[in-house]
Amino acid sequence: MLLSGLLALIVSAIALRTIDDYFIICTLGIQVIVFSLMNNWMSLTHGPLGILGIPGIQVFEMGIESKWAFLLLAIILGALIFFLLKWLTGSSFGLTLRALSEDEIFTQSLGKNVYLSKVIAFTVSAMHAAIPGVLYAHYISYIDLTSFTVDESIFILSIVIIGGMQNLWGSVIAAAFLVLLPEVLRFVGMPNAIAANMRQIIYGGILIFTMFRYSKGFVASKGSATKSLF
Repeated sequence: MLLSGLLALIVSAIALRTIDDYFIICTLGIQVIVFSLMNNWMSLTHGPLGILGIPGIQVFEMGIESKWAFLLLAIILGALIFFLLKWLTGSSFGLTLRALSEDEIFTQSLGKNVYLSKVIAFTVSAMHAAIPGVLYAHYISYIDLTSFTVDESIFILSIVIIGGMQNLWGSVIAAAFLVLLPEVLRFVGMPNAIAANMRQIIYGGILIFTMFRYSKGFVASKGSATKSLF
């Protein structure tokens, strides 16, 4: 978490000087650069070969070996992260972040340090994102760069958009929906010759329908944060 936070702090010095769509393009560009760097840093990441033999997780010197024990650990950590973020978004700092997403110039006119707030949010987000990354690596005991492509970033962004901006419960529901939907489609009986392509078509169609049906996400945010800052 500390390493991810440090790297995010460095990246934020560059990326957060841009706004809106340019910020997204800038962060994706940085991801491509880091991906290429890690792919060629053989002494650290072994490049395309990945890192083998990652040991299992131990909690208080107790090894987490069974799948059910690992699932329980993941649920506990996920719940802790959720409630920590719930507390953070309900604080005065969280209110400032919500106001930033609505009207950055207006928020700055109220005397809020916009740049510092975005740097803190960027860094804290990266630190929390490191937790599932660590769990994933220890669970499968092997990790390579194919797990960190631009496609994965787009998938995570889709979760936020479909779930509803500024809403934690929406992100949880959207994550479950987008992850479980392809698994549900496996049980739809279709000829083997067209099954794979048809599942992708159906998956894409459901996503399009979802975006039209829930244009503001599964759980839309309520109220205006900028008004609450007065």
